[in-house]
Amino acid sequence: MKRSAQLCGRSGRRLAARAALLAFSLLLFGSLPLVAQVDLTGFWVLRIPTGDGNYRETFLDLKQSGESVTGKILPGYRELPITEGTFSGGKLHLVVASHFGGQERRVTYDGSVTDGRISMTVNFPGREPLAGMAERTRPEAALPPPRLPLPSLHDVPDNGLARTPPMGWNSWNKFAGKVDDAVVRGAADAIVDTGMKDAGYIYINIDDTWQGQRDSQGNITANRKFPDMKALAEYVHSKGLKIGIYSGPGPKTCAGYEGSYGHEEQDAKIFADWGFDYLKYDWCSAGRIYKDEDMQAVYQKMGDALLKAGRPIVYSLCQYGRADVWTWGTKVGGNLWRTTGDISDHWKSMEEIGFRQFAIASFARPGHWNDPDMLEVGNGGMSDDEYRTHMSLWSLLAAPLLAGNDLRTMSAETRTILMNREVLAIDQDPDANPVKKILEQGSTVIAARPLSDNSVAVGVFNRGEAAATIAVRWADLGFEGSPAVRDLWAHKDLGRIADQFSASVPSHGVVLIKVKH
Repeated sequence: MKRSAQLCGRSGRRLAARAALLAFSLLLFGSLPLVAQVDLTGFWVLRIPTGDGNYRETFLDLKQSGESVTGKILPGYRELPITEGTFSGGKLHLVVASHFGGQERRVTYDGSVTDGRISMTVNFPGREPLAGMAERTRPEAALPPPRLPLPSLHDVPDNGLARTPPMGWNSWNKFAGKVDDAVVRGAADAIVDTGMKDAGYIYINIDDTWQGQRDSQGNITANRKFPDMKALAEYVHSKGLKIGIYSGPGPKTCAGYEGSYGHEEQDAKIFADWGFDYLKYDWCSAGRIYKDEDMQAVYQKMGDALLKAGRPIVYSLCQYGRADVWTWGTKVGGNLWRTTGDISDHWKSMEEIGFRQFAIASFARPGHWNDPDMLEVGNGGMSDDEYRTHMSLWSLLAAPLLAGNDLRTMSAETRTILMNREVLAIDQDPDANPVKKILEQGSTVIAARPLSDNSVAVGVFNRGEAAATIAVRWADLGFEGSPAVRDLWAHKDLGRIADQFSASVPSHGVVLIKVKH
């Protein structure tokens, strides 16, 4: 009896302990939300409000196995494979990588799953995060529209424009999706007030994110950021400037706005009616419909359309240097063509883009220019020495000079770099002789470009991490005796110098000289 009572007591204590443990567990975990096991496999559409009455659609094709997520993301312009993907505790993390301008750019998609939807934030390098909601959709929703037939190839007549490389300003590098009517008017005011117009900068170019929807007749409209495009063009023209606009041959632009696919002649006519003088035409989503070998015919369609539009319009091809565009850009009516991926405001991007251009320099000529992308001068990601290298290199290359900074607030040093007229004269030299690389040794690059006044512009570049003394032998340039030398950044005549020129060049810097007998 006594033993039985002891056993009952022990059993009771065990039950009490278990009950206490259960109560503690309920207290600890009962208030925590339980994460349901969700299989994310399938197609999703992510809609990101743009703040201008539109939203941007990105499709996700996900395949989940345990906590691992693979598949691809389709932001509208191409398919990007997911390089990293996890789903754990209701949290989704995806990474895709793109290569632009020699740089890998990692874009992350982070989300939380609630009620069968994914609340997601997209982080682009150097840009503010974007937030939106993803919902399940049908696979066919992610498909591009049917392929439209392309014209037979022919040579589009020269429009007679851009006899020297275009100079001006473009909204994208600084403002991206935040460009609006006020920003463009402010840029026009600043380009006049700062003296940039007098130095040759005349184009005020609106990049992506201006577009609204098409009306019932298929006419493209502007979104609420741009209430009256014609009035805006008239304002810019009243300043003695020209104005540019942006579109692309695909159904969507790079930022997910309405493209010109199937509406080439209609859009060209509207751009002309609004009063635009310049069109940047960006490949982007056309790559989901056409192949690189189709590019010439695709760009020819808009080249023909612009000639019929009733207004002279500079035609800027933006296809990232693919399909050897420099061999056919003139044939489609192009005045300039991108030779690289997108530039970023840091040294590695600018240097890798700029110093790769020498091999194709001979394809540039009056009315038709290689375009290594817009200027980053003044955006803050490089030193002034690096920005002088940027400006010197682009000028030696006879590249278009489209400032990409906020002209309204730029520093005095930025103005000095952008408006060095001796450097700009190299870029705008009417003979358009190609630059040649004279020497590349270690971190040293010497490049020379013959000019119309029988002088030679010479860039002495130091790509290294420490200052270096670099010598330029006159014999390597075909000079004899003691030519006259002028330092174009110092605005100083250095006199006649025999045999060779030697200078201390800062890290990532340049000495730019003009040499003449």
